Amino acid sequence: MSGELDGVVAAPEEPRLDAESDAESGASAGAALPSDADVGAGAGVDADLGLYGRLIGDLDAAGARYRLIDHAPEGRTDLVSALRGNDVAHAAKCLVVMVKVGKKRSRYVLAVVPGDARLDLQAVKTLLDGTYVAFASRDKAEELAGSVSGTVLPFSYHPQLEVIADPALLRAPELFFNAARLDRSIALATDDYVRLADPRVVPIVASS
Repeated sequence: MSGELDGVVAAPEEPRLDAESDAESGASAGAALPSDADVGAGAGVDADLGLYGRLIGDLDAAGARYRLIDHAPEGRTDLVSALRGNDVAHAAKCLVVMVKVGKKRSRYVLAVVPGDARLDLQAVKTLLDGTYVAFASRDKAEELAGSVSGTVLPFSYHPQLEVIADPALLRAPELFFNAARLDRSIALATDDYVRLADPRVVPIVASS
């Protein structure tokens, strides 16, 4: 899907931005894989780097196996996957969805799907017994995700944001995603992702 972002959108179509936008190991536990930049525990990240620093700190503390990949600023799924050298299907596309449950209650979901797939909004609505579903507004999505569109993580650091991942994404040994910034990505061991993010794993991809 050319131009799609691994991020958030404000309309029922998956996102596109002009030049920069969007979102997105194997070895024994706690061991870091060889990386394109720094790797695994002890990557020397500044604690003041916001959500990026928090994520790296959490991955290191949990002994997760990951690689850091530096690249030109990019958030569109297909383009950043080419820069990283990964299959688009192994990119974690992260979309913030709003589901109304009844007239007064709204729930928010961080839907994580393969980079070459399209999210099935109706499946998310059915899953949450909702009465209405739509992509969250950009402002709301960025508030809940803690980062700008195009850099949304497949992890939730907000109590109101539930993570739901499609099982198709979890078949590859590594997941790739922008690391809360446009110029650096992470390749994370899939089993470590499941262990740390603890997503609800349910089919939420639209049939082709």
